[in-house]
Amino acid sequence: MADLYSHSSSSTHPDSGEDRRTHRVYNPYESFQNPHAMPVHQLIYDLPSSPEFLFQEESTSHRRSWGHNLSFYAGIGYLSGATAGAAKGSLAGIRAAESGESVKLRVNRVLNSSGQVGRRMGNSMGVLGLIFAGLESGISVATGDEGVMSTVVAGLGTGAVYKAASGPRSAAVAGAIGGLAAGIAVAGKHVVKRYVPI
Repeated sequence: MADLYSHSSSSTHPDSGEDRRTHRVYNPYESFQNPHAMPVHQLIYDLPSSPEFLFQEESTSHRRSWGHNLSFYAGIGYLSGATAGAAKGSLAGIRAAESGESVKLRVNRVLNSSGQVGRRMGNSMGVLGLIFAGLESGISVATGDEGVMSTVVAGLGTGAVYKAASGPRSAAVAGAIGGLAAGIAVAGKHVVKRYVPI
């Protein structure tokens, strides 16, 4: 009877010979006093730990699609820019306060300043996110490379395109800053994935 319900939840790696867990056991009865009251849960709730996909084509892709990238980078850019701009505008509104003003007037000045600066910075960062997402997806499709170089080149192009109207020198400086920022972001992502257990 014990063999009927025994179910392995690990697989052996062919190179190292060590066991690597491919399933997680979910036991809905573990809060009860008798965890073996219904041993059939070992067969039903031995769930795979890898992500499940509706279509097989999705499992072969290791990155977001261009549409997901567009929404993700534009949203993150606008949100971060609006937050930073609101904080900067709030500080400017607080510093601009004059002695003898009422609390209502001071709060109104802070709200106006934070909304104005936050909206402007949010729009700028959102546009940067759109440009970056479009360039990164286009470069990845054109070269077939989805690695670090595509991200860094997209960062270079984003800065250059964003400041192209200000002249070639400004575009070159902004492109260098964009490429450097993209490289730092990629390096930070690899460091976090390697050393931070999530």
